[in-house]
Amino acid sequence: MKDGTFWAKPDETIDEHVKKLLTELERMRAYGYIQDDELYRLEKIACIHHDDGKINPEMQNRLEKAKYGHRVMFNPEKEIPHNILSGFFLNPDEFNEFEDPKLAYYRVLFAILYHHDYGDPIEIMEENKDLIHSLLEGFCINDINKRSMRNRIQKMATDPVAIKVKGFLHLCDYSASGGYISEYQNDFLDISMENVRMMWRRHDPDADWNELQMFCGERQNENVIAVAQTGMGKTEAGFRWIGNHKGYFILPVRTAINAMYDRVKETILLNQDLDTRLAVLHSESLEYYSKQSEGNIDLLEYESRGKHLSIPLSISTLDQLFDFVFKYQTYELKLTTLSFSRIVIDEIQMYDPELLRYLIAGLKQIVSMGGKVAIMTATLPPFIKDLLLENIPFQKENIATFVNNSIRHHLEIRDRKINAEEIEGFYRKNCESGESGKILVVCNTIRKAQELYEELKENVGEQDVHILHSRFIRRERAILEKEILDFGKTYDEDRKIDHRSGVWISTSLVEASLDIDFDYLFTELYELSSLFQRLGRCNRKGVKSTEKPNCFVYTQINAEHLTGTPHGFIDRTLFELSKSALREADGIISEAQKIELINKYFTTENVRASEYMKQYNDIPWIDEVHPYQFERNEGNLRNILSETVIPSPIYEKYRQEIEIAAENAVDMTRNYMERLKEKEKIMQYTLSVPYWYWSKYQSAARQGKACSYAPVKLGRREQVPVLECEYDKAGFHQMNFQDQTGIGVIL
Repeated sequence: MKDGTFWAKPDETIDEHVKKLLTELERMRAYGYIQDDELYRLEKIACIHHDDGKINPEMQNRLEKAKYGHRVMFNPEKEIPHNILSGFFLNPDEFNEFEDPKLAYYRVLFAILYHHDYGDPIEIMEENKDLIHSLLEGFCINDINKRSMRNRIQKMATDPVAIKVKGFLHLCDYSASGGYISEYQNDFLDISMENVRMMWRRHDPDADWNELQMFCGERQNENVIAVAQTGMGKTEAGFRWIGNHKGYFILPVRTAINAMYDRVKETILLNQDLDTRLAVLHSESLEYYSKQSEGNIDLLEYESRGKHLSIPLSISTLDQLFDFVFKYQTYELKLTTLSFSRIVIDEIQMYDPELLRYLIAGLKQIVSMGGKVAIMTATLPPFIKDLLLENIPFQKENIATFVNNSIRHHLEIRDRKINAEEIEGFYRKNCESGESGKILVVCNTIRKAQELYEELKENVGEQDVHILHSRFIRRERAILEKEILDFGKTYDEDRKIDHRSGVWISTSLVEASLDIDFDYLFTELYELSSLFQRLGRCNRKGVKSTEKPNCFVYTQINAEHLTGTPHGFIDRTLFELSKSALREADGIISEAQKIELINKYFTTENVRASEYMKQYNDIPWIDEVHPYQFERNEGNLRNILSETVIPSPIYEKYRQEIEIAAENAVDMTRNYMERLKEKEKIMQYTLSVPYWYWSKYQSAARQGKACSYAPVKLGRREQVPVLECEYDKAGFHQMNFQDQTGIGVIL
């Protein structure tokens, strides 16, 4: 400090740090993310002065010592967080040229005071007046520790412009401090989509954007709702709508996200410059990248860019972005990023009422801040559409349905429970007649799927019957997904309809995550939207005969699965409405008729008293959350109360491989990527179980009614537990733990 130099870090002066922030600010402006001139001017002042408080002597002494390797910790008895002290250096006279100088001053002051989460600045100022005065003695400062000013500062937490100033300050400061680029420009997607159209024309000279894709491409600057039947190219429509803007594609299922990422990188981006163009955002993104062949891409850097929201296109789960609705400290970064983005919500009807409530609350905030949203779905129940229209401005001309009278499904409604005998009889009849017999069976529960699998495997033969659900370990599930995708292809290698025969039994897992095309569907009724998603896995391309029934819907289910019972999970109102609707649908049904049934039966009036709407309306507080009311990790948007475990039979069978991988995963002589790959080996032996079942097991283990296992280490602070259970070719099975048990074995 002898030469008048003040340090922001041991190796960087405040001036050097500020220049980095201003570089990122200019980048944001150049990309069009800050178009308002006044906002830009406010942001520039915030960037210049955000670290002024670091010049206090205590912090400069700490940084000076740190330069020579002597680390001195922050001492709250001697120091005040620098972001709070910075507020005292902000000069109100800098804002005289603004239309409302006082308002402009308070917006920047708020952003500076709160740009770090080191406690409540207002409380700290009130309780430490003497220490603040001592630290700032000799400096020219402004007294902001007045009650009238404190009240005004706090009100800025809900001011949209102040929120953006703080959000952009976070974006610039984090990138400057972290040494990464805040944003990569989307200057390629419009050209990439045009290249897709040109590639289509190589096979068909008349190929062009269809009505849906034209609709979306013409409305890049509007909020849109597009309902379109399966097979109309919603993915291409969504990316045409995003265009050369920052964009997020939100899907409800992780497998669908991975499949979308693969599709976009290969068919739209042609595997070019992926690490600055396309990201996948979910809890296992780095593990997913590590399995990809990305050439010379630095995977750690790639994943870091995605997490920092720097990459212009991202395929994401809801929880990775919309946790900002809890308004934790620094939430403004995500909200501000989304305010200059295009957000596509795919298959919105698949979210449960709680997640839908959070989603709509988030979309409402995003749109109010300038972001744009597109709802892209195969079915949109009117009651969900009404909820959207109540909260988000959609112009009438930007809402459209794209269906036709094409026939893909011939329904037979069966007022009884699904059973193995009828499926077996149908399969045998097809085999005897020489007809193609790809049969998909979809159940509402894993237990029911396993029951049918065991019966059919016994009577039809193990080689012809297969099962897929969410409770297989990862390595087996990946194999099964690959097998069902291959088996479910419409065409063989000669571009003729694939005529193999076999039975696959699954759950709602197949509704939105797998691109499969079976000849026949046997399914339990869940509710109408879900049913139509399941129908989309049968005769998907519409090139197979519908002269005879190809979809068999069973409308009786276990009463205990309906809401109103202790463990009910299927909404009773939606289920009964669906049964009524199907009385009109026994026989051939067109795509247009499906939409008509949804619109007729799933109205707001009809579902008003449903458990679904009750749960949705039980979360009104989400719209009233006060800024910084929640800690960052307090709000759980994932809504997945589950535990990741290694099933005991799997642990026993692969114990040697697991233990070797565990040793390597904690071996600090290996580099991070090597340890990550060892961790991924272990995770391939895991699956998720409901948290209530995990708790039940823990209780049984404490009572000596279940075997206990030492957890498997994944790292210094990470481990995965081993759960006693039964596990066989049908996957994980629950145990009742009533009597003392032994070690589970492979069956």
